[in-house]
Amino acid sequence: MIQRVLLTAVMLIGLAGFVVIGVVVIAPWRHAGAEAPQPLPPVALISAAGMLRPGVLLKPTDMAVRQVPRGEQPEGSVEDTPAARSELVGAMVRRPIAAGAPFLPEDVLRPGDHGFLAAVLRPGKRAVTVAVDAVSGSAGLIWPGDAVDVILTQLLELPGLAPGHRVAAETVLRDARVIAIDQLLAGGLPPVGSEKELNRTVTLEVNAADAEKVQVAVRIGRLSLVVRAAEAGGVQDAENGPTWAADVSPALAGARAPLAPNVLRVFTGSSEGKEFRF
Repeated sequence: MIQRVLLTAVMLIGLAGFVVIGVVVIAPWRHAGAEAPQPLPPVALISAAGMLRPGVLLKPTDMAVRQVPRGEQPEGSVEDTPAARSELVGAMVRRPIAAGAPFLPEDVLRPGDHGFLAAVLRPGKRAVTVAVDAVSGSAGLIWPGDAVDVILTQLLELPGLAPGHRVAAETVLRDARVIAIDQLLAGGLPPVGSEKELNRTVTLEVNAADAEKVQVAVRIGRLSLVVRAAEAGGVQDAENGPTWAADVSPALAGARAPLAPNVLRVFTGSSEGKEFRF
């Protein structure tokens, strides 16, 4: 009987020892697993959508997103936010940027930076600013770096003109580069949700003679911008004359100017006289 009790006690002590050993061995693993740090989400950086050469003015299509492990992003890189993208629109590329490379401060000269306008202008060029509205400015679809034609539309209020020759349109400037739109020159696009009307002013890069031509055109009539194809392909524009209202509307082509009335002035004595029209 005593031997049986002793054997049972030994077995219980051994079982307890195994339990203690298991707890001591397994507990640290469980504790370590519970405290294992969760991986941080990657950070989205604004990067070049394609190879960019120096002198290019950035457009929204030039920007892409690159996911980088958090903590491994290059110093000075820009996280992707609407505000950050708007600040880069219109910035000038200062050195070649490979496709997929994050934008760094030394890569671009932002609008509003000291010397931005002088750096953007090519040798011998001038900057001239014209006022446009949302329609004449292509409904906000023009970006810095686009090439545009400038069309002047004017109303001629001369006596004796036929109705078909009272409105005329003509191209006063061809293939001008847009270097700034509204406050893009001084700080990017308007904030997201802004009620401010887009495209109230457009700054163009022109030569000295064309700058004078634009200044005269803004006093004559209304200016509109027409976007040119990104790749001209060597196609030369024909030098067409003005387009008259009669060229657009057959109804006006057949209309004639109103005849001047016959005027008869009758003087009686020293009076100033009376005028009769018939």
